[in-house]
Amino acid sequence: MHAWLIGLTLVLLPHVPTSGGAFPISSAHAQPASPPDTTATDLPRRVVLRFVTEGDYPPFNFYDEDGQLTGFNIDLARSICADAKATCDIKVLPWDELFLALKRRDADAVAAGHMITSKALRDVDFSAAYLHTPARFAVRREAEKREITPEGLERQRIAVIRGTAHEAYLKTFFRDSRIEVLPSSDAAREALASGKVDYLFDDGVSLAFWLNGTLSRQCCEFRGGPFLEARYFGDGIAIAIRKGDQQMKVLVDRAIQRLRASGRLEELVGRYFPYRIY
Repeated sequence: MHAWLIGLTLVLLPHVPTSGGAFPISSAHAQPASPPDTTATDLPRRVVLRFVTEGDYPPFNFYDEDGQLTGFNIDLARSICADAKATCDIKVLPWDELFLALKRRDADAVAAGHMITSKALRDVDFSAAYLHTPARFAVRREAEKREITPEGLERQRIAVIRGTAHEAYLKTFFRDSRIEVLPSSDAAREALASGKVDYLFDDGVSLAFWLNGTLSRQCCEFRGGPFLEARYFGDGIAIAIRKGDQQMKVLVDRAIQRLRASGRLEELVGRYFPYRIY
C-alpha cells in the first residue's frame, strides 16, 4: 500500500473554497467547539491510556504483511502516550463497537479515523482535528476534459458509494448528472475503470492510494479540485473521547499541539500519506 513516493503536499488551510479540500496539519475547519484548553498543568497523571481502533482502514489503521497492527492512527496514539509518559494499550474492535467501548468505559479514546460531524458529536467528544480529507472526482485518463461543476458534469454518469456523504452531496448539488449509486468502493472503482461510468466521486485519501496502486492499472486520475464542505464531509479527523471526559480531551489536545510543534505529526503524515491529495 505504501508504494513509491510521488509527492506530499502539506497544506495549511486558512480558507477553503467550495471546491476546496483537505490535508494535514491545521485548518480553519476545526471542531466547532471552544478552543482546546492545552494550558492546564495540573492534570492527574494517567499511567495507562486505553485506545481502541479498527483493523481494516489503511493507511490509518490496519494489519501489515507480518500481522502487526500499524498505520497513521496507531503511531499517533503511541506518540500521544509517549507525550503523556503513559503506557499505551491499543485494542482492535469492529467499527460499530468503538463508540460503545467509550460509553462502557472500556476505553479512554478512539483512534480510528473518525470525522468530526454533528451526528458523531451526539455520542462522543473530539480532540482538535489533526487531518482533513477532501472528497475528489476521479476520471479515466483519456476522458474529455470538462469543468468539474454541476453544469460541466450535466448528464455525465457519476459513480458513488451508497449511504455515504458523497452520495448526499451529489444528489444535492449535481442533480442533472446521472448518479450511479453502487454498493461498495470496489464496485464503484471497477465501474470507472471499465467505462461503465464517466466519473467517480469518493474520499480523496482512499482514491489516491487506488489511483497510484496496482489495482487501478493506472486507468484513471483526479480531475478538478478537492471538496471540503463541513456539512457533508465533517470538520476533519480527530480522536474520539468519551462525552464529558475533559481531562482526557485536554491531555490529547495538548499532545497533538506538541506533536505538531515538534514536527512529529508532519513526519507521520509524510510516512503514511505519500500521495498528492490535492
